[in-house]
Amino acid sequence: MAGGIHHITLITRKVQANVDFYVGFLGLRLVKKTGGFEDATQLHLLYGDASGTPGSLITFLVWEDGAPGRVGYGQSSEISLAIAPESIGFWLTRALQFNIAASGPVQEFGEPVLRLFDPDGVIVKLVGSESVQPGHAWSSDGIPASDAVRRIRGATVLTEKPQETRAFLESYFSYTAGDQSETVTRMVSASGDCVDVRDATGFWSSAPGTGTIDHIAFRAGDISEVTATYDHLISNGADATAMHDRKYFHSIYVREPGGTLFEMATDGPGMLIDETSEALGSGLFIPPHFAEESENLKVMLPQFGMPKEERFIYRELPFIHRVYAPDRPDRQTIVLLHGTGGNEASLMPLAAKVAPDATLIGLRGRSNEEGSARWFRRFGPLSFDQKDIRSEAGALAAFIGGAVESYGLDLQQTIFLGYSNGANLLAAMMQLHPHLVRNAVLLRATKVLEEAPEADLSGTRILAVTGDHDLFGAHSPALEAELKKAGADITTASVPAGHETGAHDIEVVRQWLMSKTGQT
Repeated sequence: MAGGIHHITLITRKVQANVDFYVGFLGLRLVKKTGGFEDATQLHLLYGDASGTPGSLITFLVWEDGAPGRVGYGQSSEISLAIAPESIGFWLTRALQFNIAASGPVQEFGEPVLRLFDPDGVIVKLVGSESVQPGHAWSSDGIPASDAVRRIRGATVLTEKPQETRAFLESYFSYTAGDQSETVTRMVSASGDCVDVRDATGFWSSAPGTGTIDHIAFRAGDISEVTATYDHLISNGADATAMHDRKYFHSIYVREPGGTLFEMATDGPGMLIDETSEALGSGLFIPPHFAEESENLKVMLPQFGMPKEERFIYRELPFIHRVYAPDRPDRQTIVLLHGTGGNEASLMPLAAKVAPDATLIGLRGRSNEEGSARWFRRFGPLSFDQKDIRSEAGALAAFIGGAVESYGLDLQQTIFLGYSNGANLLAAMMQLHPHLVRNAVLLRATKVLEEAPEADLSGTRILAVTGDHDLFGAHSPALEAELKKAGADITTASVPAGHETGAHDIEVVRQWLMSKTGQT
């Protein structure tokens, strides 16, 4: 039996800040980057030692610009990493140099502990401990091997059922009770790491989201051991999942009686199954059941730079946005406004097929309807909040001005592409704030402004594409007539489709760009 912690998985809101902290500051190695197994549009990063060995792995689900969670009972509240006891001073100095919030050192269960806070506010403890054996040290800039993070020391679990949580760890994961304080029992594995079970009676409940710990995974030697544990759990009435093949390990999930999510994962096949030791973490793995979407996903997943590499510097602008930079960017930029229920990445695959070398800027609408992102409120299928339309159109105009100033956006070389609800706001914004947009593509747009102002859209080139059996298509001509009356150079096209977009749209937009801008 392997025993101990295999990995700990957390959720982050900003991938670049996360990489800068865990690789740039802590000196961990990025050993794997993958699309999610359930949602491949969600980036998953794995950090660890030089070989990505079990017991060294800290992993992150990237919910880029996602909602913050709440730490409470039924969840882990902090993680701890082992360092040499004499290295506490080195890390305190390094935290001051990197402007990392820190407290301590203090003594916990006889070990010196320095508390740090990662960019999402998660407590990361550096613990001077000889209880766990060092793994394969990873050499990183400014961190001597003697001071480097060794592996995972442990985690803290908040529970309203401390006795049952302790018994669960003993029964299924072979932890034994060790030292105790007034509210914490330290559970220890044969490998030397620990899970501190904290009595959180009276605390508030946890809520998933960024800045929280999703689960703790425990080690198993092989699949047979996981299967035996699964059978044991099921026979005792626990609601464990069936076996998952995560390529790098096989695992099951179960919630302990206090509500915290646990996983049991095999040591093998390991992180080196598809990359050499030298190239570890350099490729992007897309789960095989999403293989057909690989090219789209590469565009949709958030980009980041490693420490000291060039990266895009985001600025605070009115809308959450995502930038995709192609390998060989041309001068063209496409700004994307999604439809109802989409997000800042939804239209990136379409735009990348239209113009493979264009820089893409995807925006996220700020309105919300039953959990779906939109650009403005509606009262019914064809009844819209006029005040909200004008307000959000003003915000979009402000975004464009900010992007020109902050990102050097060249409006002559920029195409604004909106779909459905996003196209509706884009058209309204052009009428309310003319001369900002010079090139626009409106996919499945309809008239939403009840009283359109007299706007001068001379010099504005527009492509309006409708679906020949779109239920909302009957409302498009009125908008097209208004834009034409305002002086826009408008091209209309109909494709064999409903309200959805597809390959026909890509070809129509590509041909229009070639004829109007001379670019593809």
